[in-house]
Amino acid sequence: MAKKSSKKSAETVYKIVEVVGSSPTSWEDAARAAVEAAAKTLRNLRVAEITKLDMKIEGGKVIAYRARVSMSFKYED
Repeated sequence: MAKKSSKKSAETVYKIVEVVGSSPTSWEDAARAAVEAAAKTLRNLRVAEITKLDMKIEGGKVIAYRARVSMSFKYED
């Protein structure tokens, strides 16, 4: 028979938000901008996943790189 642990098992819940970052130089900078902006108001960010990359074009030239980033953060008790 398995022994029950005296420690209460910790269940963790995460919320996922989606943010779009933009940069005139690269998708990497756009993704970084998204994370840094979210980190100003959200605590305990855990994982970021780039879900979409696109570019803004004007006059036949790329003027901005955009990264859609899904991020998770832990709910606090």
